[in-house]
Amino acid sequence: MKILLIEDDLQLGKAVARALEQSGFEICWVRMVKDALTQMAQPNFAVILLDLGLPDGSGLDCLQQLRTTGDTTPVLVLTARDALEDKVVVLDAGADDYLVKPFAVPELVSRIRALVRRSAGYASQVWQAGPLSLDPVGQRVSMDGQPISLSPREFVILTELVRNAGQVVRKRQLESAFFGQGDGADSNALEVHIHHLRRKLGTDLIQTVRGVGYMLNRSNS
Repeated sequence: MKILLIEDDLQLGKAVARALEQSGFEICWVRMVKDALTQMAQPNFAVILLDLGLPDGSGLDCLQQLRTTGDTTPVLVLTARDALEDKVVVLDAGADDYLVKPFAVPELVSRIRALVRRSAGYASQVWQAGPLSLDPVGQRVSMDGQPISLSPREFVILTELVRNAGQVVRKRQLESAFFGQGDGADSNALEVHIHHLRRKLGTDLIQTVRGVGYMLNRSNS
């Protein structure tokens, strides 16, 4: 899953990006409002981590612009501001969570996973879509209780589909997910991975929406 990190502090940004990558996330890190707004326009992120004090503007402005467009991507604010009024303003502006610096990385990872889980509509760590069970933390998949072995690329793509179960996921978003894992930009790579997933999970689970992308039905049986 891709995380957008908006943090101008070089040392902290490097530490957070490295820690999240080690936890299995793909990180896009920017340090300026103008770059943040450019990245926010791309519907590829599972969570946005947002610092409030940026060199060329306010992170709060980024948040407000994001919500004005109707984008519901979960936003976790990372800031040294711990006053109650600051928290109220940020949460009322559309932030989903608020973490005061300095923070422990395990808590940050846990909060990110909770935001992803809630935004996807799942109550527990294991995501259930019909006969399919996916554990994004343990990286395990099963069908009707039977374990399924997937390649790392297949797992990344399936996670995006299950996270957006019942919605069409555009090809560009899926390609961004597995290209970020190191694949070459082969125009046929996504179709090959989808073919392999269907062979392992059944042909009816993942639907093709021609000219747009793919969809996994949450209640498929």
